[in-house]
Amino acid sequence: MASGKLVTVDPEELRFPFELEKPSLCDLKLSNTTDKHVAFKVKTTSPKKYFVRPNTGVIQPMGSCIIRVTLQAQLEAPPDMQCRDKFLLQSTPVPATTDSEALPQNTFSKEPGKQLEECKLRVVYIPRNNPGNSADSSKQSSDPNSNPAVQTAKAARDAAVKETNQLQQELDTLKKRGQNKSSGGVSIKLAIAAGLIGIIVGLVLKLVLGSSSTPPISPTPSMADVAE
Repeated sequence: MASGKLVTVDPEELRFPFELEKPSLCDLKLSNTTDKHVAFKVKTTSPKKYFVRPNTGVIQPMGSCIIRVTLQAQLEAPPDMQCRDKFLLQSTPVPATTDSEALPQNTFSKEPGKQLEECKLRVVYIPRNNPGNSADSSKQSSDPNSNPAVQTAKAARDAAVKETNQLQQELDTLKKRGQNKSSGGVSIKLAIAAGLIGIIVGLVLKLVLGSSSTPPISPTPSMADVAE
């Protein structure tokens, strides 16, 4: 439960069961912890995606209200189901005579000596179908060993190692027989195979490190009023 001097918010984040082309709901309970009338306003970084009812209002002293947030039907899911949307809840004390349906425009303006609190809430999408499969897919996508290029390189490395072992065995056999001329040719093949293994191992390391690099951080979007 997120809390401040004026209000508490439960839950601390907006969790939406997500399914393509279907809307989803999330309710927030906003409680006034003071003996004053408290006005609130909800803003978001993605106002075109959400409806909030009510998006503004006044809570009675020690009272509470339910804010329903609706995620509109989406045509595509975000990458890895990671939502970057944010919500901002503003609250401030107001006179008891304040009309909750027509708050003054300067109610939430930042002015010297004015008590104005802000609570940021993040958004979480929960796959509505087969959450276990989604988790497995996410795990596989984050595993460098699942990269096809890495698997191909490792297969080539294993084949080169196998060939090198065979050449080593052939070289040992020829040495025992005393065939120095033939063993010289095998030694060259063995050196070439060893060099090939080194190149493949370097390629594998490059692919693994490249696939585990951290993506660039996107700029923080600005907050905007949300529709009711």
